[in-house]
Amino acid sequence: MLDPRSEKSLKGVHPDLVRIVRECAVSCPVIFTVTEGVRTFERQKALVAAKASKTMNSRHLTGHAIDLAAMIDFDGEGDHEIRWDWPLYKRLADEMKKAAKLLALPIEWGGDWKGGFKDGPHFQLPHKDYPA
Repeated sequence: MLDPRSEKSLKGVHPDLVRIVRECAVSCPVIFTVTEGVRTFERQKALVAAKASKTMNSRHLTGHAIDLAAMIDFDGEGDHEIRWDWPLYKRLADEMKKAAKLLALPIEWGGDWKGGFKDGPHFQLPHKDYPA
């Protein structure tokens, strides 16, 4: 089950990507939230200026990408905090890929990108299967 923040962030996201996220949420051992789905051009421009994104051709602009954040409950009281530890995102990626495979849908993870820039929270539908 997804939290209200995730549901809000999924508004306007391609239905196939939403299906993958919801399927992953059912059995994923890593608790997560969807931090961002569709972005405005202005938001993307600000992220590029801040060097938090490398492109103005982001799949977020068309609803073909989402960012997830892993959550940890440190004190057992149910107040989960966002964590950016790379091993959590590898586990999350494995679960997202498993959900996509179960639904027979393709997915790409920013942690698999070639070159110097890896984006652990980023998941997107492939350009070749889902042109903008």
